[in-house]
Amino acid sequence: MKVLCAAVMIALLAGPAYAQQAPVPRYGEVDKEKTPEQKAADREAERAYQRSLGNIPDKATTDPWGTVRSDGPPKSSSKAAAKSPSSKGTKTSGTAN
Repeated sequence: MKVLCAAVMIALLAGPAYAQQAPVPRYGEVDKEKTPEQKAADREAERAYQRSLGNIPDKATTDPWGTVRSDGPPKSSSKAAAKSPSSKGTKTSGTAN
């Protein structure tokens, strides 16, 4: 009985939801002609859109890594290895304390 009641509730809720959908045009169906008011509203909306695009300032290219990256050529790792203290030839004792 509970299952039947749940199925009826779902069916009652699905009807209004299905009725709110706009009708889908079928294949080969010709679009309805717009009224002059709809055409004027479409033209005004297009003009407003074009005006809003004109309000957007032109931006230069953005480089999010520009502050991290240097402009010079990359440094070679051989210079860094020559300056390291481990390459000076220091002797270490092999005995552990």
